[in-house]
Amino acid sequence: MRKSTKIAAVGILTAGLVLTGCAPDQSGGDEGTGGNTPVNVGMITSITGPLATYGEAYRHGFEAGLDYATGGTGEIDGIDLTIEWVDDQGNPDTAVNQSKDLIGQGFQILAGSAASGVALQVSEQAAQNNVLFISGPAATDPVTGINDETFRSGRQTYQDVATAATFLDDLEDAKIVVFAQDNAFGQGNVDSVEAVLGAEGADVESILVAEDATEFTPFAQQIRSADPDLVFVAWAGATTGAMWEALAQQDVLSDTTVVTGLADRASYQAYGPGTGDIDFLNHYFPGVTDNEAAQAMDAYLEEAGHEADLFTVDGFVAAQMLVHAITEGRGDVDAMITALEGWSFDSVKGTLTIRAEDHALIQPMFHVGMVEEDGVWVPELLDTVDGESVAPPVAED
Repeated sequence: MRKSTKIAAVGILTAGLVLTGCAPDQSGGDEGTGGNTPVNVGMITSITGPLATYGEAYRHGFEAGLDYATGGTGEIDGIDLTIEWVDDQGNPDTAVNQSKDLIGQGFQILAGSAASGVALQVSEQAAQNNVLFISGPAATDPVTGINDETFRSGRQTYQDVATAATFLDDLEDAKIVVFAQDNAFGQGNVDSVEAVLGAEGADVESILVAEDATEFTPFAQQIRSADPDLVFVAWAGATTGAMWEALAQQDVLSDTTVVTGLADRASYQAYGPGTGDIDFLNHYFPGVTDNEAAQAMDAYLEEAGHEADLFTVDGFVAAQMLVHAITEGRGDVDAMITALEGWSFDSVKGTLTIRAEDHALIQPMFHVGMVEEDGVWVPELLDTVDGESVAPPVAED
């Protein structure tokens, strides 16, 4: 049996409060024994709230990645390591207060953001206080290159959109409608579609919907009235099913080319009868790769009673980055930043590279279709898109 990590949570105390776990003293002595500076890591992510399932998948992946990166020991070269899980509930203000509290306690590393708004706010705290920040599933493009202290363990919106561009027809003079939620994630998709597809000659418009909206028929009718050549849908959270149902009922799926990102397992049956006609760009789905890291992750999750999901790999990668940074930098923030810049490593999706200039994470992406098997929809890999071909432009200072 694989030796499990010694960093384990004890449970949620109260919504918005701390979920804690720490490794026992691995140095065999007092703080600093052997010249090792203790390292404290604050994992600020969604444990409750609208993105709780994303936070859960990230956490499972992080635990698997820590096991993999430490050879099953949960230990990093004898360094005393404390990992504290904090529930931001997807609220940027809550996350800012939590990051300030952790930094005030001497935490050198923050990680885990599932919400784009959270990532942007925590990155500011990281820069102001010189702590390392490894953003999680949050996809908004401005996180890349925002400051020296901020990295990301997942993909960004530009990579999503650029992936779509690799399997769409010529976009010259095509009319594109971006249908998205009116939040940082949705607005980031609009900006990226304009930057990527607009640059190829497409005419890009947007229809943005309030996050608390529950009735989507009027918006589906608005899409039909716009008569687009292509609809780029960017959506996340609990209203996904209702949104797709409205698009199907208003014949948007049957009459229009629709492109969207393939979301988590729970969404696979939510696209309705038109599912097979949708082109899916994809960051990760379970089983899309079968390399050493993927096999190790799946084995660890199976033993723990979990399954891989959309953002499990983001947690896995975060753990690999964390172990590498601490091993090389030993808790010194500037040294950990230097260790991560330009680092290439093998992970679940294949070879990843942290671009030194702006900390973009260059990674493979996937073109996916959905096929029906035994009455349920399952993802099918159509093509693997090379990471360099969809790399975002270098972010300017």
